[in-house]
Amino acid sequence: MPALFPHSTIIGYPRIGPRRELKKALEAYWAGRIDATALEREARRLREATYARLTGLGLNPHDASIPASFSMYDQVLDTAVLLGAIPERFPDLAADHGPLGIDDYFTLARGDEQRSPLEMTKWFDTNYHYLVPEIGPRTPFTLDPDTLLRQVAEAADAGYRVRPTLIGPVTFLLLSKAAEGAGGGFAPLDRLDDVLPLYAELLDRLEERGVRWVQFDEPALATDTPLPDAVVDDAVRRAYDHLSGVAGRPAILLTTPYGGVGQRLGAIAATGVEAVHLDLVRGAVPAPAELALLKGKTLVAGIIDGHNVWKADLGEAAAVLDRLRADGVSLSVATSTSLQHVPHDTGVEQSLPDELRSWLSFADQKVEEVVVLAGHVAHPGSADRAIAAATTVLAGRRSAPGVEVPAVRERAAGLSPSDFDRGGFEERRSAQQAALNLPLLPTTTIGSFPQTAEVRSARARAARGDLSAAGYEAALQDEIRRVIALQEELGFDVLVHGEPERNDMVQYFAENLDGFDVTQHGWVQSYGSRCTRPSLLWGDVSRPAPITVPWTSFAQSLTGRPVKGMLTGPVTILAWSFVRNDQPLADTAFQVALALRDEVLDLERAGTRIIQVDEPALRELLPLRRADQPAYLDWSVRAFNLATAAAAPATQIHTHLCYSEFGAVITAIDGLDADVTSIEAARSRMEVVHDLEEHGFPRGVGPGVYDIHSPRVPSAEEIRLLLERAVRHVPAAQLWVNPDCGLKTRGYRETERSLRHLVDAARAVRAAVEVRS
Repeated sequence: MPALFPHSTIIGYPRIGPRRELKKALEAYWAGRIDATALEREARRLREATYARLTGLGLNPHDASIPASFSMYDQVLDTAVLLGAIPERFPDLAADHGPLGIDDYFTLARGDEQRSPLEMTKWFDTNYHYLVPEIGPRTPFTLDPDTLLRQVAEAADAGYRVRPTLIGPVTFLLLSKAAEGAGGGFAPLDRLDDVLPLYAELLDRLEERGVRWVQFDEPALATDTPLPDAVVDDAVRRAYDHLSGVAGRPAILLTTPYGGVGQRLGAIAATGVEAVHLDLVRGAVPAPAELALLKGKTLVAGIIDGHNVWKADLGEAAAVLDRLRADGVSLSVATSTSLQHVPHDTGVEQSLPDELRSWLSFADQKVEEVVVLAGHVAHPGSADRAIAAATTVLAGRRSAPGVEVPAVRERAAGLSPSDFDRGGFEERRSAQQAALNLPLLPTTTIGSFPQTAEVRSARARAARGDLSAAGYEAALQDEIRRVIALQEELGFDVLVHGEPERNDMVQYFAENLDGFDVTQHGWVQSYGSRCTRPSLLWGDVSRPAPITVPWTSFAQSLTGRPVKGMLTGPVTILAWSFVRNDQPLADTAFQVALALRDEVLDLERAGTRIIQVDEPALRELLPLRRADQPAYLDWSVRAFNLATAAAAPATQIHTHLCYSEFGAVITAIDGLDADVTSIEAARSRMEVVHDLEEHGFPRGVGPGVYDIHSPRVPSAEEIRLLLERAVRHVPAAQLWVNPDCGLKTRGYRETERSLRHLVDAARAVRAAVEVRS
């Protein structure tokens, strides 16, 4: 008989540390300040601290309630390494060279001087980035379970029986990309029968170590994939029939976060897994007939939102659980997703208003909510006091000042079609050519420059009151002078001021818009060691005063070349904030867009001739089901149009998008109607130009030629080859030359070398094109 599944659990937990301890250890290791032993010691301390914390919050340390969801960098990379799925372009890291070491692991994640790392893209509809495995028909697979087995053993030594957590075989292959040269008819899912024996062997190895439950995450089953449903359903049946048939194995929990599985529930239920997790926040609550399919299994009800930070309506959740229990299903209570998408603990946020903090639920509070609801299921009435307290808080939130502002709502209600229409592109192009007089293949950067220790120190001293406002402004102006001078020396055509005043591209605006608050310690992992602090968008949004105009105007006063005004777009502000959940996203997006529209007009009045409104998260919020996508693309594009349509024809509007699969949204990108669009392209080696060519994209475009998410410095020759590939598919008159993203996280030494190579490559390709024409 398999072990009973625990009454309460979570699908995953933040792994970066409550004070970003893992980030600091990783960066110390990469900088050579600590060795591998010290790095692993800190990682182990974090893992054991997590188990202890979760036990203290009410999860049982002995019944597999606690997931072992730690990763040193990325969970998809971990699964690729576990399976020995090393791309052929890394032959020295292949299994026949022995187990993969920590430096080899980081080479795949970050690249080296000769090779770019694995491509990186967004994890479903979150701001987490995963590394994309490269699978071809001949990719060898060899099980390398030592890291996972060691973590299971160390947990047992510390007194915890944890639940190993890894990407399931179907999702792993669906998220992989076909390796270069794989052939047009090949899909990584074709290799399913080759990886299943490795997963089966892993189950054997885990059973030998006393593991009772294993968690296979299959979020791809909650999405529409490029493959026919029948193909995916067949893969689910084959995979889990194979794995459930392993003799003497641990029991299997199959999770499906980030949406509803819909008709795929039948294929999942037909397998021999012992427990199935359903996301009941993004997905529908199963009907009785659907629940009947799960007879003999435990339904792990993902009823607490792992994707946002607002206190749960415990009364509503308890009512859902009561209905499920009444239908006779074996029930466990869980989060809808891993809690890696939310900060650790509201208790440390002492700078927030008490009322706002009472509305919040971070990872630790969500664990408590799960435990409360599990208690309600096991002992009806035991959670009545907690349910009543949550109901009172939610009622107070609805009536709090600033949640609804009549003037903001009246302005949004009064919009007309003309407010979204900027007029014809050809007229704009002629006006902009006359105003800007830029060369072929103009060079620029995306916005931010490295944030030096001096800038960060000045910001910290100003926040503490140790540096006056005048002193802080002078320090930032000195940095802007440095950035402008550097760009002029390197030979850039369109400059930026470097954004030294901004700690984050969203938080900076949140600090200057009504309806937002920001946290002190609300860090969330974006990728690797990179963390962000999403802002809290809790009320109606408006702009009390200009935000960026003084800095842009100061930078423009230092040079005769155009300096871009830099704004973050409405969709990205929503995507990278924790957004209120009491009204449609579209309504909130239009409020943000109107605030940005005011900023665009003030920049224009101050003489700014190019304004960039970044939307790197446009693809990120795209619903995972195709039926839901048209409505989202309509309002998200219209929000951008609303923010930018008031600009004069001679004002050039830029936008920027990064780390997404763009083919799915190329029509929407066109609909943004930006005069110039810069797009990530370096890691994917210019794949996006095929989409641009096929679509016939008519306006300016800058496919990135320098991957700023890796410390490596691309050579001028490497960049030149990427540009030549771009010129073969997109008219040179439309092309811009730029990095993939902002340079905030890089150091000046590598940045200067890389940007010099970028300008040199652009000049070489420009000269060659001019000769041919």
